[in-house]
Amino acid sequence: MRLTPTERDRLLLFTAAELARSRRARGLRLNVPEATALISDAVCEAARSGARLAEAIEVGRAVLGPADVLPGVPDVVTEIQVEAVFDDGTRLAVISDPFGGGSLGDLAPGAVLPAEQRERPVETVEVEVTNTATVPISVTSHFHFFECNPRLSFDRARAYGRRLHVPAGSTVRFDPGERRTVALVAIGGARVAIGFAGLVDGPLDAPGAFETAMERARACGFQGA
Repeated sequence: MRLTPTERDRLLLFTAAELARSRRARGLRLNVPEATALISDAVCEAARSGARLAEAIEVGRAVLGPADVLPGVPDVVTEIQVEAVFDDGTRLAVISDPFGGGSLGDLAPGAVLPAEQRERPVETVEVEVTNTATVPISVTSHFHFFECNPRLSFDRARAYGRRLHVPAGSTVRFDPGERRTVALVAIGGARVAIGFAGLVDGPLDAPGAFETAMERARACGFQGA
């Protein structure tokens, strides 16, 4: 039987939801993918049964409560989006606050806590960045800025070992042709950069690491190198 990619995705979602139902029946509290799959499946089935968009969203919101999921899940899954097939076509159902509360507050995963008083201010450097691509480019807070998209033109050497000075989890977007100045702060911790664009893949401060990374950046056509 030939299935379209959408039909295969629907079967995968149903399988994940069945696993979640089985675990819930055994008295287990659900994790993020299990809870997401179960709610999404309920919305899709409501749509298949003839419910309208608003009705299907309410069905999804009523599936699970805070006591049905592991602690922290309501803080991670604050919104679920699923495309469902209704009688009048495919619609995007957006279920906000899908568990009706349950936040752990300051104990939540990824919670923003006030920083301790520093004896000295954080040292930052500023670089002027130009997006030479024809599409927008977004860079996340903890990406090694030196290794970000080759079509972003800036002083790569100045950005080595640094990341954007923005709140954790946020991004900075550069529209096509846009030129803007951003602040960078030194990467902390063990100062090891693994992955990204593969220009470092190791300790940032190891002997020769900077020179090797610059050579790789130039060889791969990274602008500003």
